[in-house]
Amino acid sequence: MKRNLYVSAAAAAVLLAGGPAAAAAVLLAGGPAAAVAATADAVRTAPAAATAPLADTTAEGAAAAALKDYPGVIESLDREANVWHVDVITKDGKGHAELKVDAATGKVTRENVDTDGDAGEHKDLLAAKVTAEQAVKAAVAAHPGEAWTVEWDSDDNGKAASWHVEVRGSDGKTWDGSVDAATGKVTAESDHSDSDEDYGNDDNG
Repeated sequence: MKRNLYVSAAAAAVLLAGGPAAAAAVLLAGGPAAAVAATADAVRTAPAAATAPLADTTAEGAAAAALKDYPGVIESLDREANVWHVDVITKDGKGHAELKVDAATGKVTRENVDTDGDAGEHKDLLAAKVTAEQAVKAAVAAHPGEAWTVEWDSDDNGKAASWHVEVRGSDGKTWDGSVDAATGKVTAESDHSDSDEDYGNDDNG
């Protein structure tokens, strides 16, 4: 009876390490002692589990993190190396925060906060039907890739307010476009190729 218990325990251990085939082979070859020894060897030589890479924070993720830290409306969001720079305006128009969001961890750092701004200066942004987050989704839907920049653009020359969005494609090219702040219509401005040095390897951020 004791021998059967030993065999069962050894087989169970080897099953965990190498599966049914390994357990059967070891038991047939050398019995319980061999199974225990083989299990120990398997544990010593088993490769360490690969460490999962940190998730990269997208434009949408950076916006969400920024607004959680400082509620309001996104005015601009720009990726520089491994950092997102985000400007947020409070919904009363008086507060303005410049935030940094770590692209690897999502951690938010407040660089500058102003609570005594001119509410009238941001009235168009606050009244816009299309938010920065929605502009990003619209732009990426029109031109697949990763949004790298979204900026509020409201000119005084009668031009309709819009969001300027840059989308970086898998082919390395950057697509520039605008998203109408009232209708969400996407208009392409240009396609050009930018090197990774411009977008991914700038350590100044």
